[in-house]
Amino acid sequence: MSESEILRNKTILAVDDEPEILDTLGELLEDETELILHRATTFEQGRQLLFSHNYDLVILDIMGVQGFDLLDIAFHRGFPVIMLTAHALNPEALKKSIEGGARAYLPKTHLGSIVPFLEDVLKLSQPSVWRKVISEVFALFDERFGSTWRKSEEDFWRDLENRLSLEEPVIMTSKKQRK
Repeated sequence: MSESEILRNKTILAVDDEPEILDTLGELLEDETELILHRATTFEQGRQLLFSHNYDLVILDIMGVQGFDLLDIAFHRGFPVIMLTAHALNPEALKKSIEGGARAYLPKTHLGSIVPFLEDVLKLSQPSVWRKVISEVFALFDERFGSTWRKSEEDFWRDLENRLSLEEPVIMTSKKQRK
């Protein structure tokens, strides 16, 4: 596996109540030069780490660790957040992630592509990342819930798609370092 220049020297927090998911993340990121991965398996551990460190990226499980509460803390601390889920893979959790300020939403079944996914989150603007995520997640939800799953929140999804279609894809070029 080749190392990522984008992930070089980054500090990432991953919070998940399943230690094997944290182990898998650690294995997938172990070749990344000087990347620091902090891990937490409970809400309290995650909360403590969010208040005691600065992170380039935060990966939060939705279920089991009060992921949306941690999203609120991380968002207000200015950390980009990816919501990671297996059990909350549904329209309500996706909507809540977007409304809470998450930069992306990733099904755990896609962990194998975590390195390019993290690179996109760090290098692309938030609308650009969401455009990529939405196209994949909408297809997954269409398959899982049928093509009418957006009906109950039709205005929200239409407004989101309209906002995302207005933004040009952007690659962020400034290096913002938190220390």
